[in-house]
Amino acid sequence: MFAIAIGTVREPSGTMNPMDFTAAITHEDPWYVARCLDVEVASQGETAEEALANLKEALELYFEDEVLPEGLEPPIIATLRLSA
Repeated sequence: MFAIAIGTVREPSGTMNPMDFTAAITHEDPWYVARCLDVEVASQGETAEEALANLKEALELYFEDEVLPEGLEPPIIATLRLSA
């Protein structure tokens, strides 16, 4: 899993306002699944790049009629290892 900051979302007024979101992408054969860690939105694609592009589109649609969150703090991303 890795995190990527993604693009610009549309304000309800139709204007573009840049806002970064964090995404985690996992490979769930045969798909790559991209999940936003800031809001509960996910998408998929045949490649990691396609999954991320689809997630960006899904976020734009999600916020189409919603007000963008204020003061959104990026999540803390950590890897945990469990002993077998």
